[in-house]
Amino acid sequence: MGVTGGLIALVVALAAASALGLVLRRRAGQFRAGRAQAAGPRADVLTEADLGGPLGPQATLVQFSTEFCAPCRPTRQILGQVADMVDGVSHVEVDAAERLDLVRRLRINSTPTVLVLGPDGAVATRAVGVPRKTDVIAALGTVTRPASPGTMAEAE
Repeated sequence: MGVTGGLIALVVALAAASALGLVLRRRAGQFRAGRAQAAGPRADVLTEADLGGPLGPQATLVQFSTEFCAPCRPTRQILGQVADMVDGVSHVEVDAAERLDLVRRLRINSTPTVLVLGPDGAVATRAVGVPRKTDVIAALGTVTRPASPGTMAEAE
């Protein structure tokens, strides 16, 4: 293979890597429907004992983080703001390094990973990366009852 062939191969590899990077970046933070992630009858249901915190009466936002995760801080802020805005929603942060059993069971591959749980603890949807506040609110709409007047503050 000559110099020209090597340059062509390099350009093709760079184009493929760029396209893959754009696709992954576009998908980051977007919620996707939850599904059973592991073997077992209710592997996709989390309890208060699993989370080390209370489940919300309407929904729970679960954030898997690690100590050195830079995008975890803005994710924590967004989820905390949404939990404060929407009645009956709680936010629980789980240290992925300390809860490897949950990480394996739910197939958490990177942090931050956000799960939206229904009132029964069932995983309804998940996102990897920093979600937008409007996307979190929309994801909550799939598991919460319709809001009555005055139950949700205005989104910023």
